[in-house]
Amino acid sequence: MNDILAGIDVFVAAVETGSFAAAAERVGLTRSAVAKTIARLETRLAVRLFHRTTRRQSLTADGQAYYERCVRALEELRAGRATLESGQREAVGRLRVAAPLLFGRRCVAPVLARLTARHPRLEIDLALSDRLVDVAEDGYDLAIRNGDPGGGGGLMTRTLGLQRMTVCAAPAYLAAHGTPDSLDDLARHHAVTYARDGRVRAWHFPRAGGPPRVATPPSRLRMDDLDALADAAEAGHGLAWLPCWLIRDRVSAGTLVPLLAQVPPLVFSTQALWPATTHLPLKTRLALDALAAELPGSAEL
Repeated sequence: MNDILAGIDVFVAAVETGSFAAAAERVGLTRSAVAKTIARLETRLAVRLFHRTTRRQSLTADGQAYYERCVRALEELRAGRATLESGQREAVGRLRVAAPLLFGRRCVAPVLARLTARHPRLEIDLALSDRLVDVAEDGYDLAIRNGDPGGGGGLMTRTLGLQRMTVCAAPAYLAAHGTPDSLDDLARHHAVTYARDGRVRAWHFPRAGGPPRVATPPSRLRMDDLDALADAAEAGHGLAWLPCWLIRDRVSAGTLVPLLAQVPPLVFSTQALWPATTHLPLKTRLALDALAAELPGSAEL
């Protein structure tokens, strides 16, 4: 039985990542170890699994057929393990999680760190990046996204919480420039705005029965980091449009003041995505439950 199963996880990783080098990173081996594992598998099966050239590799017909059966076999093994884990209370093994950079550092990482403290046999690899990872292709067990998850096929989703955007400013800025009372007033103020690749993120405000109203004040200070924007707003450089979880402590300290309380705010969801499976592993389920319970919500400041 060991001979039958040996190497199929490496083979599946090589197919799904598209290269031996990427497969090596996913399974924690060297590239040469992956190549040797595939060669031993081909010898044992007496077939050629990959067409290899100096530039690329692709599956043979035998390789494609074997891959499809391996995926089903691994899924059955995972389902069997999940069935056993469902009767346990302790999470075991490695969980690979991807999350947005700032939200992940401020909100996701503390929750997962507490989870590992409660489950000594659980290992978590958390990757923080604003790049939208391909959950299956990049080998993640779980991905956290804000707003439209953009998951695609083969993925499950769960809403973990809601976030609310708030216009805010420093007391010093408001003392010097006045306090806006309506969206029309925003045009008479300065703002610090989020921009990436030369494109400014517009400020959106929902309207009943119609499209959101866009009301972005003029800005001479644009950044691609929300933390830096909060710092700039706190220093009095203009109004900012930021998520509540980021400014909550600053509002409590009095260094930022929330504005336009009478205007309906933009609210969006935090979503979790993971590869579709018949039985959700215990480690994934516990992480989802912890994040849903502990991530900051859209409560009032």
